[in-house]
Amino acid sequence: MTALVIAEHDNASLKAATLNTVTAAAACGGEVHVLVAGEGAAAVAQAASQVAGVAKVLHADGASLKNGLAENLAAQVLAIAGNYSHILFPATASGKNTAPRVAARLDVAQISDITKVDGADTFERPIYAGNAIATVQSLDATKVITVRTTGFDAAAATGGSAAVESLAAVADSGKSQFVGAELSKSERPELTAAKIIVSGGRALGSSEKFNEVMTPLADKLGAAIGASRAAVDAGYAPNDLQVGQTGKIVAPQLYIACGISGAIQHLAGMKDSKVIVAINKDEEAPIFSVADYGLVADLFVAVPELVKAL
Repeated sequence: MTALVIAEHDNASLKAATLNTVTAAAACGGEVHVLVAGEGAAAVAQAASQVAGVAKVLHADGASLKNGLAENLAAQVLAIAGNYSHILFPATASGKNTAPRVAARLDVAQISDITKVDGADTFERPIYAGNAIATVQSLDATKVITVRTTGFDAAAATGGSAAVESLAAVADSGKSQFVGAELSKSERPELTAAKIIVSGGRALGSSEKFNEVMTPLADKLGAAIGASRAAVDAGYAPNDLQVGQTGKIVAPQLYIACGISGAIQHLAGMKDSKVIVAINKDEEAPIFSVADYGLVADLFVAVPELVKAL
């Protein structure tokens, strides 16, 4: 019984989500192999070989895999799928795009967003916006799984010494093509990997106020900035900052929610944070039910005072 982890990377470095997925794969029992599919990604394959618990790294290098197109990546996985009892993807945009294609071609039921491995064929996953946990058992010969990375500790990035084996890259499927990417660059840590996150809600009132209040606090703490869906829908913050069921799932060491009421949709994305601090002038706000520390106050007064104190 061997598990295959599909590495998340940018052809230059291994993404942190891969380390959490390796931990989930190890819990399934048996060896853990990692597939690094890309172009010019030898450094990524080398980094994957050093991850603790990885027995082998499969490196497929070719132009068809450069941009992580789901059709080509799925074909690469399917080329070796017969050797594995478990195929695991991080539950990221890329993983959620590719895993269903693999599951469909293998004619198996995908097991999505797992947060715990109870056995080789039994897994736990949140349902109803995280208000209930379902235990799912699969009798499929090959389990195709996406892993909610916040549910598993990251495997150590060093300490391993896996062999790196080269694979022939699949041909371009011709079903899609990479046109371009417009990437926003920031000195702040990536939202899903940040240890500290400060999030703003609709109570901030405008994009100007959002930046005026949240940016100094984030700068002081070296934190990433997040936002509730209400704030994003109102245009106060860009979509890629949204935390919640339809946004990004995060679990930092410290999460500070400012002017966020705590709708179920938002709580589903951040309630696994180690320490939650809520600042809201409504003492009945649902966010206080999950907060470790709550401050009933006007955020326009409290947050600047907190920045001065820091």
